[in-house]
Amino acid sequence: MMSTFVNREDLNQALETLKNGGLILYPTDTIWGIGCDATNPEAVEKVFALKGRDKSKSMIVLLHSDNQLAGYVHDVPEIAYELIEATDRPLTIVYAKSKNLPENVVGDDGSIGIRIVAHPFCQQLLQRFRKPIVSTSANLSGILSATSFDEISEEIKAGVDYIVKFGQQDKSEGTPSVIMRLDPSGKFEFLRK
Repeated sequence: MMSTFVNREDLNQALETLKNGGLILYPTDTIWGIGCDATNPEAVEKVFALKGRDKSKSMIVLLHSDNQLAGYVHDVPEIAYELIEATDRPLTIVYAKSKNLPENVVGDDGSIGIRIVAHPFCQQLLQRFRKPIVSTSANLSGILSATSFDEISEEIKAGVDYIVKFGQQDKSEGTPSVIMRLDPSGKFEFLRK
């Protein structure tokens, strides 16, 4: 059972790091992630550099509430809200056309993957930060994703500016989110179940 108590100092350190364009290593509702301010293209570049990730691959961003979707997605189909509410697993939805996000966060076709989180630390961090945060698995590109804090490589740990303390003791294995592509007409397809 994961603790829900969030240490204020831990939260403030993560918040300051994001505000200063730094990278954090943090637990999410799926697996541990590398995060940064999703609206800061320089911070996003640091994530690509640390992971050795191909820049043609888009990033997933996290929000704390579906009320924020309209700020980052053109034409949010009504069914998106129903899907988010109905899911019992973390759900990343790829929307056709993003807005208010830098080019290096979105896909070549302008699409963006967004997940509304229900994780105690992420929720509070996102509420206080008031902007989307990038979430990408805490691993080097081409290496399997770490499912717990203990599996994260020293190279990744050394490459971030702050490592969140919350959740480090949690030994349960995280699993990646369900991913679906949702078109403005409301048609959707699963990319990962």
